[in-house]
Amino acid sequence: MIAGGPHPPRYGEGDRAAQRRGGGGSPPTQRPVVYSARKLRGKMTPPELALWRYLRGNPNDVKFRRQHPIGPYVVDFCCLAARLVIEIDGIVHDMGNRPAQDDRRRAFIEQHGFRVIRIAAQRVLADAEGTAAAIVALAENPLHRPADGPPPRTGEDW
Repeated sequence: MIAGGPHPPRYGEGDRAAQRRGGGGSPPTQRPVVYSARKLRGKMTPPELALWRYLRGNPNDVKFRRQHPIGPYVVDFCCLAARLVIEIDGIVHDMGNRPAQDDRRRAFIEQHGFRVIRIAAQRVLADAEGTAAAIVALAENPLHRPADGPPPRTGEDW
């Protein structure tokens, strides 16, 4: 027994109260966007839940993350291998200054090398399985791969 207290935590348990608050660490090492992403995972909308039901099992060996932070933003779904971001848009995305905010958000995410696909929440609710299949197909075979660069010119080898 350690003097002044019980045994140290086993298996990386750490401070459970700190885990409930969003993790430990000193304030300079904390990333607020990570903690907000964790909170959002518990508050997913019905369309997000319906889509996640099909994407969560790594369909066709394509891995998706839900509520994934990219810079200061948290995206609905992300496939890092395909550099693909899926955003589910409800009616609120058409109101007030939200379209301008969405444009700034999309521009930031695209500048960081991701392709952003926006899907209407109504479409997901109408056919979540079909929507998930289309997303998986897009992640498996993207039409444009900017990381590969332009094709070689005539007479050049790879």
